[in-house]
Amino acid sequence: MEDKLLLMKEKIKLLNAAGRAYYQENKEIMSNLEYDRLYDELVDLEKETGITLSNSPTIHVGYELLSNLPKERHKKPMLSLDKTKEVKVLKDWLGENAGILSWKLDGLTIVMTYLDGKLVKAVTRGNGEAGEVITNNARVFTNIPVNIAYKGSLILRGEAVISYSDFEKLNNEIAVMGAKYKNPRNLCSGSVRQLNNKITAERNVHFYAFTLVKVDGIDFKDSRSEQLQWLNDQGFGVVEFKKVNSSNIEETVKWFSDHIAENDIPSDGLVLTYDNISYGESLGTTAKFPRDSIALKWQDEIKETKLLKIEWSASRTGLINPIAVFEPVELEGTTVSRASIHNISIMENLELGIGDTIRVYKANMIIPQISDNLTRNDHMKIPEQCPVCGGETQIRNENDIKTLYCTNDDCLAKHLKSFTHFVSRDAINIEGLSEATIEKLIAKGLVKELADIFHIEEFRNEIIKMEGFGEKSFNNLSAAVNKARKTTATRLLYSLGIPNIGLSNAKLICKRFKNDWSKIEEANFEEMDEIPGIGGIMAKSYVDFFNSEKNKKIVNDLLSEVEIEKPPENTSEQIFENINFVITGSVEHFKNRNELKNVIEQRGGKVTSAVTTKTNYLLNNDSTSNSTKNKKAKELGIKIITEDEFTEWLNNYQY
Repeated sequence: MEDKLLLMKEKIKLLNAAGRAYYQENKEIMSNLEYDRLYDELVDLEKETGITLSNSPTIHVGYELLSNLPKERHKKPMLSLDKTKEVKVLKDWLGENAGILSWKLDGLTIVMTYLDGKLVKAVTRGNGEAGEVITNNARVFTNIPVNIAYKGSLILRGEAVISYSDFEKLNNEIAVMGAKYKNPRNLCSGSVRQLNNKITAERNVHFYAFTLVKVDGIDFKDSRSEQLQWLNDQGFGVVEFKKVNSSNIEETVKWFSDHIAENDIPSDGLVLTYDNISYGESLGTTAKFPRDSIALKWQDEIKETKLLKIEWSASRTGLINPIAVFEPVELEGTTVSRASIHNISIMENLELGIGDTIRVYKANMIIPQISDNLTRNDHMKIPEQCPVCGGETQIRNENDIKTLYCTNDDCLAKHLKSFTHFVSRDAINIEGLSEATIEKLIAKGLVKELADIFHIEEFRNEIIKMEGFGEKSFNNLSAAVNKARKTTATRLLYSLGIPNIGLSNAKLICKRFKNDWSKIEEANFEEMDEIPGIGGIMAKSYVDFFNSEKNKKIVNDLLSEVEIEKPPENTSEQIFENINFVITGSVEHFKNRNELKNVIEQRGGKVTSAVTTKTNYLLNNDSTSNSTKNKKAKELGIKIITEDEFTEWLNNYQY
């Protein structure tokens, strides 16, 4: 018995440490698979011994509240769900009752309160007894209705989540404690619990309702599915669900499992709830679980394979992430050969060495992960040089997590935005070359300067093997690159990312020098300063850029790859010369605001984004609105004209 008690205490210590890291610090020190295995072993030991210790995670839910956010107790405890991995158990549990089967969303559970049709409170689940008040943050969730048609008292529960696609994009832009977030759930938790809701607003957090807790005066016919439909009618995003019974539950589970790959919302299983509200409530609860619902955790498909190598991938934050490359295996219907190890700490815990026999699986049936290392050779060397620039690396230890960084400020991986800008629509315009792809090309050392983008054909074999690529996608990209070789002086100048030189200014400069690139490149401060709309600050930035030997090489290398075509001669009368416009609101006579902008610029005018003392006209069809730009224009005495008035001016050549 003593040995079993010691074993229980050891598992409790490990599980509580993992839970604290996961819920409080938005990091992972063990995989979900390992956590579930330890948890199940602890449950078995507790049943065998008849002993449950006070600090056991089997009798506690949620996390302890350690942030600076206000705290509030829930009127009704928010319990965890009992779980199974067997569809048969799910079917037996449902019996002859009707149920609703839905995704078990993997985010942060939130309780929302509405009064008089307005959102008045939002509280996280916390430890189940009390949570953190995040009302201001909830108001900036992407899809939350701040006002609803129902004017009574409404309380509902749902899950705040960040999609996989947004996670990939955001995770490349965010450095948290010097490291990336491991999964969308961690990023969501960190985003929802911000003290500054501006950060939350930038994270594209979505909210999906899954339970109606309290509402007055509505007949739901004793049905939870009716409640969810009503919430949908009020404007809430509602978790995807299907009605089930004993005859169709197995095929419905299969439907969900077949659609995991195309589901952009993180999910770690399914939830089955009795549709009959009164019957479910009559069953009551255990100390930890409600009896009206049960969760199905996916049976993780685990395969053994051989570790071939560790690749080190540098990011724009300077962080260098280890990636395991192993012999390909089939998992959940796809071939997998790579998995992120996330940081040095995880790599060391796994004691990885080349040739090791490892076990791999897909977390939530989506993200490849290493669950275990069976041979543990532990001879992996940490690189002393950055794989992108060759600069010195540094191991940092923050909050007991070791991460590897490039110390070179000039590392190309840290200047990803300049490459992204270069290929953008108004610049060189290479369709299909995303920021994520550019980052991969830089990380692999295939692209080291802007001109290298025009040489991707040389690396065909390597690129078609990259995740998300194949022959077809590579051919499309290659065609787009070759198409971009023919460009204009304006596009090339704008693509260089010269400080303070935006698209409008690039057009003015090229117009001044009649699209002659040698004159554009060699312009001095006085020549630049004389151009209307180009002041001393812009002129200095421009001249300093072209005086740099490093930049001269970049430009010369590009000139050897592109052909500058002269644009068609502009014969339009320059009726808007030295006139500055700002356009706001919708347009009616033109396809869009860009078309209107082009008309103005072709006739000598300039279009800017902000209303300033240099603005001559604000173009707004709603001239009486209380918009910020309208107010600013009125304050400065700037004339506001409608599209009709502008068109008349255009037709009459006068105003």
